[in-house]
Amino acid sequence: MNTVDRRARERLDVQEKILGAARELFIERGYQAVTMRQIADAIEYTPGAIYVYFKDKQELMLALCRHDFASFEQALHDIARDEPNPLAKINKMGEAYLHFAHTHPRHYELMFMTKFPPGVQLSPEEIARLQDPNVNAYAFLAQCVHQAMSQGLFRSELTDPLLVTQTLWAGMHGVATIGITFAEDPTLQLVKPHHKASAEMRRTLLLGLVRDPSLVAPLFAHARGPGGAL
Repeated sequence: MNTVDRRARERLDVQEKILGAARELFIERGYQAVTMRQIADAIEYTPGAIYVYFKDKQELMLALCRHDFASFEQALHDIARDEPNPLAKINKMGEAYLHFAHTHPRHYELMFMTKFPPGVQLSPEEIARLQDPNVNAYAFLAQCVHQAMSQGLFRSELTDPLLVTQTLWAGMHGVATIGITFAEDPTLQLVKPHHKASAEMRRTLLLGLVRDPSLVAPLFAHARGPGGAL
């Protein structure tokens, strides 16, 4: 590795440290309560060093969101993109969604359990990307739902793809949120291993949507065991 490559690698390593510290502090204390000095203290850097990488807290928050959502969306796209069956796509996306929540709980908390702070604005290009199923996981899920409807796989009374998409997301988000929020709560008996809770929610949701229940069973013929998804 030459000097230029090494410096680039070192710069990326520092950025990762900053993002990691910011993520933890934003979740624990709330975005508004955290200062750049506190983030710098968490990784034993001077505040000035942080400003070399991010001009202010808003830019840092946007970078963190871009970083975490890119990782999340890549995980979901990779597992389902080449699957021809839209029901199988939806099932695989749900599995990958909950696996991500289980393996990256702090990322998930920031992305889906933390209110986006006022004053942190997406660019017009980023807003446009939210509608592109090639890069946005939610848009990709909506596309899969529309494909399933077009092929007559859902019950005939289900005519609103947005409503179905939101219902699927709400079910997956519920399992993820309970698993993260109450993982250490001794008063609740959560379903463990976690992949069983994931599979049961996905199966229940799909059975409630499909025209023919026999279409669902094959999707779970090769369900993951311990070490798989949430």
